[in-house]
Amino acid sequence: MEETDITPREYYAQIKANTSRAKFGFGRKAALVNIDLQKAYTRTDLFKTAYETDPKQLDYVNELSELCRSKGLPVIWTHVAYMESAEDCGIWGTRTDTPDSLQNIKYASERYEFDDRLNIDKVRDVIYTKRMPSAFYETPLASLLVWHRIDTLILTGGSTSGCVRATSVDSVSHGYRTIVCEEAVADKHEIPHFANLCDMQLKYADIESFESVRNYLNEYQPVN
Repeated sequence: MEETDITPREYYAQIKANTSRAKFGFGRKAALVNIDLQKAYTRTDLFKTAYETDPKQLDYVNELSELCRSKGLPVIWTHVAYMESAEDCGIWGTRTDTPDSLQNIKYASERYEFDDRLNIDKVRDVIYTKRMPSAFYETPLASLLVWHRIDTLILTGGSTSGCVRATSVDSVSHGYRTIVCEEAVADKHEIPHFANLCDMQLKYADIESFESVRNYLNEYQPVN
């Protein structure tokens, strides 16, 4: 194993600076997956489980979502919630049992609600409740993407080291070109945030700037 004294942030900067590294690239038709932008994870004024990386994250998400709608591309939102018994959280919910624990995000609770700053079209957009990290796991996402003939997924949301990473692994495993919008993902601490941006960039996804993703969507011409 190679050892180093640099920080994850510095390591990520080195990886970004390597412009010769091959990318998966954008494909012919994309879908936008906005992961777990619910109050439990976005309202730092209300919940200690929440976090913020780029203060304009939700603005970026809103702009990308509107661009996708204008091009006829699917916009998908996920959030997590569990039964009163928390049995649907499974072994994942056995580590702790406090008001802030994952399995205590209950249906109809404030922690389950999407952030009020988000512009969600509840008629046109697709909304899934998930129970595990990946947006693919036990949701209809895979069949939806097949129906729309998608070959590229654009990911936003949180956390970078958790549900975004898990979704990126499943995305590339399903054969999708996977794009993570850098300014539109967030985590609780910079170490897991930058470490997982590094790992995804090296293995599972292209980490692209908001500007690059926006340019792709602006130039996109419907294919079917």
